[in-house]
Amino acid sequence: MDPQVQAIIIWLVVGGVAGWLAGQIVKGHGFGLVGNIVVGIVGAFLAGWLLPSLGLGISGIAGAIIYAAIGAIILLVLIGFLKRA
Repeated sequence: MDPQVQAIIIWLVVGGVAGWLAGQIVKGHGFGLVGNIVVGIVGAFLAGWLLPSLGLGISGIAGAIIYAAIGAIILLVLIGFLKRA
């Protein structure tokens, strides 16, 4: 399998797990399973870009899931605030 395709699949799986996890943690701000998975994928991208620049470095698959979950939780909370306003 092409390494780029494999990396994208892993990124989607990690984002999906993180989105599901964020949906469980942030009750009342979720978008259902599929919506939370999409938010998890976007959160994984944002956290992967933001957190290392802040000096927070976690490696490995567990680190990727933690990064993505943090990003998805932040994104779910922000979207929840915007929906209320």
